[in-house]
Amino acid sequence: MANAAGGDLSVQSDPASDAYRSIVSDLTSLIGHVQASLRLIEAAIARETLLAEQDAAANVIVLDDVTPRYMEASTALKACDAGLLVALRSLIESEPPPHRLN
Repeated sequence: MANAAGGDLSVQSDPASDAYRSIVSDLTSLIGHVQASLRLIEAAIARETLLAEQDAAANVIVLDDVTPRYMEASTALKACDAGLLVALRSLIESEPPPHRLN
């Protein structure tokens, strides 16, 4: 649409394009959160492993092993991360919705 004063094209917000960008942005954010959680779990597993090794060296037996719960959470988050990446790639590889002229 031409601007009468300057001859410029005025930019109007396209709801379909805005929704597309919002979805891509949300997926990107979710992927970041999931990957941050995976790093936290990996660090916790590493800490637990180190503590278990130190306890074993000191002849201390620890009966509460939380590592299997961390591993279960890690497996679920990895599956979630993979699914989110597939969803993001499919959105990016497809063309955004066409702009409709009224």
